[in-house]
Order: sequence, then structure tokens, then C-alpha cells
Amino acid sequence: MTCEDVQNRLREFSRHLLDPAAHAEMDAHLQGCAACSSAERLEHSLDELLEQRLPRYDAPTSLKRRLGLLAGRPATSRREPTRWARAIAPAMAAGIALFVVGGLVQRSTGRSELASLTSEAVNDHLRVLASEHPLDVESGGSHQVKPWFEGKLDFAPVVPAVEGSELRLRGGSVGYVFDRKAAVLVYGLRRHVVTLLVFRPDGLDWPDRDTRQIGPVRGHEMSARGFNVVLWRSGGLAYALVSDVNAEELAQNATRFAAATVQEQGP
Repeated sequence: MTCEDVQNRLREFSRHLLDPAAHAEMDAHLQGCAACSSAERLEHSLDELLEQRLPRYDAPTSLKRRLGLLAGRPATSRREPTRWARAIAPAMAAGIALFVVGGLVQRSTGRSELASLTSEAVNDHLRVLASEHPLDVESGGSHQVKPWFEGKLDFAPVVPAVEGSELRLRGGSVGYVFDRKAAVLVYGLRRHVVTLLVFRPDGLDWPDRDTRQIGPVRGHEMSARGFNVVLWRSGGLAYALVSDVNAEELAQNATRFAAATVQEQGP
């Protein structure tokens, strides 16, 4: 296995999802490779960080009531059910269950697509926060950071330098969003870290409904695990802006970023 193969499969390795032969091969590689071993420790730290920040929610009262109905609570009437009623009761219960679950799935499909993108963006932001050396190129300005990505990505990322704001470009690195490489641009905003991910959206579920105006483009404002995320597309690329600053301030900065991406690439 190459270092790239190993680092792409660290999640599977840490969760023991690989077959025994592949697991043993990765284990041997990690023991002999300092870079991959460091990446594996970072992945482990990220898992711990996610477990600490991941909220746990109680089932909503409406769902509990529905489940109570499906569980067959005693009827208020004391009349004994007829043989026919006893025969069709299981089918009726199954029908009700399909109706309830189908309605819930239909309403949640669009949100789950966005939730998946949001969760991945937050994961990448957490990797930046957890890493001892999150930057592969230190910022001397966007004119220095952008050329560094040449040959490392199959696209030319926009590297916005937002003038007239408190945002300061610290630098960048190459990361991943799901299965594709991404430009990871790191900014400072007072004492906050702001991460801008730039990647290809090809093949991703990206719903066009329930969007909001973000400067010259339309996108989504989301949140997960205490972080706010703004997602948009421009010029054939996708963007995810992530930080723990409040949602209103992040949206304002997303407007500036979106304007910069449209100006350089076109809508």
C-alpha cells in the first residue's frame, strides 16, 4: 500500500472495517511510516473530539406518540375485536407504519443530503483545529497561496483575499471532502478559525430547494455540532465556509467570499 492508499482508508482501519489481510497490511505500513502514523493519530484524535462534541437528542414527543400507537396500546372500548378485525389488524398496523415512516423520510430526504455535506465540512474543519501543523503553505497573501496548489489538484481554486474585513488568510493545504481532493484555506477572524473548502461537486447530492441568497449566488446556511456552515456553488466548483463564529457574521463573510469567487470564475 502507498501512503495515499493508507491515509484514504484510515477511517475504515480505525473502525475495524477492513478485511484481516488489508488490516494487517495497513498496520505494518503504519508501524514503519512516520507520516502515516501521525495521520492515524490525528484521525484518532478527531474521532475522540467528535464523540465529545456530538450532541445526543431525545426522540420528539410526536414520534413517541406514533410509536406508541404502532405498538398497539389498549383501546378505550372494551368490546372484543371480531375475528375479521383480528385478522386484518397486522396489515393495518404495517400500513400505518409505512405511512408514518414514508412521510418522515420524504420530509427529511432533502435535509439529510445537506446534513451529510455539512457534517463532512465540519469534520474537515475539526481536522484543522486538531492538527499540530494544519498548513502546508503559510500565507504571504493569496498571490502566494494560489500558485502552491498547481499540480496538487485537478482544478484551480479561487483563493479569496477579502479586503476591508477582519479576515486574514493564514495559508492552505490539500484535504478531502468525501472521495475528492479539496483546497483547504484557513483564515483567522479575531480569535476564531475560519475554514474555506473548495472542491468539485460532481456526483454529490446537492439540493437546489430551500436555498438563500448569498451575495451573487444562492446557497445553504447550516449548523452542526456547534459550528456554522455556509454552502454554495460557483463556476463549476463547490464551497463550504465553516467556523464557530455566529451564523449572522459567518453569512456576512460568506457573501464576501461568494462575490470574490464569482468575480474570478464567473457564475
